[in-house]
Amino acid sequence: MSNAETPEPGLTREDVAAVARLALLELTDDELEEFTGQLAAVLDHARDVEALDVADVAPTHHPFRLENVTRPDRVVPSLDRAEVLAQAPLVQDDRFRVPPALGEQP
Repeated sequence: MSNAETPEPGLTREDVAAVARLALLELTDDELEEFTGQLAAVLDHARDVEALDVADVAPTHHPFRLENVTRPDRVVPSLDRAEVLAQAPLVQDDRFRVPPALGEQP
């Protein structure tokens, strides 16, 4: 096992097996061994993050400033409705008629 995979003293294979049972996972002995080290590393990292002094850090919802990247709305000429509907294979009530979706009946 590498240093990052060395289980912390308080985390046991039985703990990982209990978590696996709660998650409805069936793990082999090799997987239990591997995941015990991985879960210990995750918990160590969470403790490191928890120990950080963030009292002077303003809360953010995103690390980068976001800007609206959409273009402004402008009224522009569009296709002629009657001309477009005249080219459609099926039209009903001045709209395209399409087959029902998901087995719905018209």
